[in-house]
Amino acid sequence: MFRLFENLVDPYVEYEENDKPPTRLWPFMRDYSRPFTRVFVMAGLMSIVIATVEIWLIAYMGRIVDILGETGPADLWDVHGTELILVAVFLIFLRPFFQAIDVALLNNAILPNFGTLIRWRAHRHVLRQSVGWFENDFAGRIANRIMQTPPAAGEAVFQVFDAITFALAYFIGAAILLSTADPWLAVPLVIWLGLYAVLVRWTVLRVGPASKAASDARSEVTGRVVDSYTNIHSVKMFAHHDRELEYARDAIEKTRTTFQKEMRIFTIMDLSLVTLNGLLIVGCVGWAIWLWVAGTSSVGVVAAAAALSLRLSAMTGWIMWALTSFFRNLGIVAEGMETIAQPITLVDAPGAKPLELSAGRIEMKGLSHHYGRGAGGIADIDLVIEPGEKIGLIGRSGAGKSTLVKLLLRFYDPDGGRIEIDGQDITKVTQDSLRQTIGMVQQDSSLLHRSVRENILYGRPEATEEEMLAAARRAEADLFIADLEDQNGNTGYDAQVGERGVKLSGGQRQRVALARVMLKDAPILVLDEATSALDSEVEAAIQQTLYGMMEGKTVIAIAHRLSTIAQMDRILVLDDGRIAEQGSHAELLARNGLYARFWGRQSGGFIGTTEAAE
Repeated sequence: MFRLFENLVDPYVEYEENDKPPTRLWPFMRDYSRPFTRVFVMAGLMSIVIATVEIWLIAYMGRIVDILGETGPADLWDVHGTELILVAVFLIFLRPFFQAIDVALLNNAILPNFGTLIRWRAHRHVLRQSVGWFENDFAGRIANRIMQTPPAAGEAVFQVFDAITFALAYFIGAAILLSTADPWLAVPLVIWLGLYAVLVRWTVLRVGPASKAASDARSEVTGRVVDSYTNIHSVKMFAHHDRELEYARDAIEKTRTTFQKEMRIFTIMDLSLVTLNGLLIVGCVGWAIWLWVAGTSSVGVVAAAAALSLRLSAMTGWIMWALTSFFRNLGIVAEGMETIAQPITLVDAPGAKPLELSAGRIEMKGLSHHYGRGAGGIADIDLVIEPGEKIGLIGRSGAGKSTLVKLLLRFYDPDGGRIEIDGQDITKVTQDSLRQTIGMVQQDSSLLHRSVRENILYGRPEATEEEMLAAARRAEADLFIADLEDQNGNTGYDAQVGERGVKLSGGQRQRVALARVMLKDAPILVLDEATSALDSEVEAAIQQTLYGMMEGKTVIAIAHRLSTIAQMDRILVLDDGRIAEQGSHAELLARNGLYARFWGRQSGGFIGTTEAAE
């Protein structure tokens, strides 16, 4: 039975991705709820059935009181035996059946699948965001919103059918029951419902904003704590334990105060509710007794009114909690929407086709990018890199080297100009096909928190074991990998490398990253200080491997250690976002310009800090 309900909705069903998801709460919820339409209708109907059965049961208890008062013990079974047996069969068999369907729809069909669907689609949406989008937020806060929004949305939907729909049906049924016995009996209930609605409105208007503020504060705590944990080496190295505690304490205290404000609302609500429930019991039961004294109602009506009043009184706290929980969870969803409903700004052009690489010729025309500022980045770059040409890229920090590479990978779109590969504008081809043709090794090559094997195969997942091992050998990584062992006893290529590869040394991480790119074997190769983390002996061996890997590829190599790019076909010197000089190593030395000064001021092969300070 469980599987029947669990499989009513597939949370991973295919859907049309939306680059601009709804930014308002109800359209957002409606958009995610479409696969559940049929299940929601069934759950709503079952809530009404359950409420109707309960109201009928209370009314029938009043009838039993009247039957016992009107019929003697000797005649009870002869007159009402069949009726009582049928009611007993209904209560023992049919009522649990209806209840089982209602609970299974909520607990097995909706709750697990609705949260899963939102988490899956939200994660899928966030992964499509640009690199720049991630650089503007805490990874911890993004992850926190991905994790807390789905259960909050699921809980909100659960309350709709478990409490709100049930309560509406119950109140309507109660009013019908009392008015059927005597129209005046419905008057106290209607007055109470009006006062109860005022209290609900007062609570709801305050719980939503208070809940969102508390959720925002919790996300900030998560972001700050994860930031400290992620940079634990810096925290320990600079002995800033107390500073980090204070940094976190500010956010934790903000969480406490926002939560206190939220709880004050619930305290006022509870006290008001107890008073209202007292009025309900006195009004309904007192009025029923008055009618009985007047001879216009039976003892059964008094019993039914008393049972109904007590039941409503017991329910009101639960209903109010359900309503506040509903709006509190909607507040959490609204906070999560600040991340997972943001539009995708860097998208494939309509009708974009895969990049068709024929030779690997790169041309940049009037390329400019300033990260939304008036200065910085690069300006008016005109550059042609011929197929198979090896280009060295140097310049002071901030000269625009990394910006050029990020634009080539289309991590950002240029403010002006364009980049073409084999005559194709890279903004007009699919992003995946573009990046599949480019292999890149960065100075700080962080690894995935997975095994060494998975990290290397990330370059080309379909590669064979032999190809993966060959790439590791070419990167001079096979010897140290053989000696690895993690805390769970995994060894060699199965050993986990830790978050961002923290369990490996800088040189070991770099060699695994090199192996990954070697396995990818892309026709365009970008090296951003690819060997800077290696010791001289390993670097010398890797350099020979890299030179071999460069054969037949179009290469862009960024370096501060000029000796590593002296053999390139052409060297570009960037300064203040523009190409200041270009030519071979010998030509640039002969020109006695920026490159010659960099070369002359090197200490150990690096661009001198004195020049950078000028």
